[in-house]
Amino acid sequence: MAWQRSDGRQPYELRSIRFEQGFTRFAPGSVLAKCGNTQVLCTVSVTPRVPSFLEGTGKGWLTAEYRMLPAATQQRQEREFLKLSGRTQEIQRLIGRSLRAALDFEALGECTLTVDADVLQADAGTRTTAITGGFVALASAISKLMQQGVFKRSPLIGQIAAVSVGLLENEPFLDLDYVEDVAATVDLNVVMNQNLGIIEVQGTAEEGSFSRTQLNQLLDFAEKGIQQLLCAQQEAITDWDDLYQGLK
Repeated sequence: MAWQRSDGRQPYELRSIRFEQGFTRFAPGSVLAKCGNTQVLCTVSVTPRVPSFLEGTGKGWLTAEYRMLPAATQQRQEREFLKLSGRTQEIQRLIGRSLRAALDFEALGECTLTVDADVLQADAGTRTTAITGGFVALASAISKLMQQGVFKRSPLIGQIAAVSVGLLENEPFLDLDYVEDVAATVDLNVVMNQNLGIIEVQGTAEEGSFSRTQLNQLLDFAEKGIQQLLCAQQEAITDWDDLYQGLK
């Protein structure tokens, strides 16, 4: 029996995606990214220093932090303070790696952009929503910092989006919610740029294994979903045409 989605979506359909810009007051870039019932607050801050390994090089840096609020899930989770879980560390490194692919570090100068991704509500896909929403927040921050004269030219050289795909009843499905994520026998998170070049693929067979043909099917679904997410990002960024000049 084929898997039936509870929200009536077709296997190749994304959940609804929204970006609420200017969600907080003080960060140069802030976006509440909503993907179905998953909500992630993405903010971008700038500090006039870089890690020690970049001092004196004239190059900047981007780092990311990820947290899930205690009430983001049905059962309250303890806050993570000094000791981060392995999952949290792995996710925030993924976010950082993904969004660094969008930047020219020489154009940044010696400053660090910090992307904070705080999960307000989790219904699967929190890391991919953090990356997709984090890019919108990053672009918004760069636009504002250029207006303030912090950057002489846009350091943005790429566009980044991410989505989850999985196998349910041996068939590919795009953008899994929590129920689907738990039931999936294969789960992939895929990050791509504006040219649909792969930045990262995280894939696991929860039961048994999967074939090369199935992997190709999953990547095809991910590619179609990311194309839609790239368009949604562009629509959300008000001065996209100016920022886009660096991507041509």
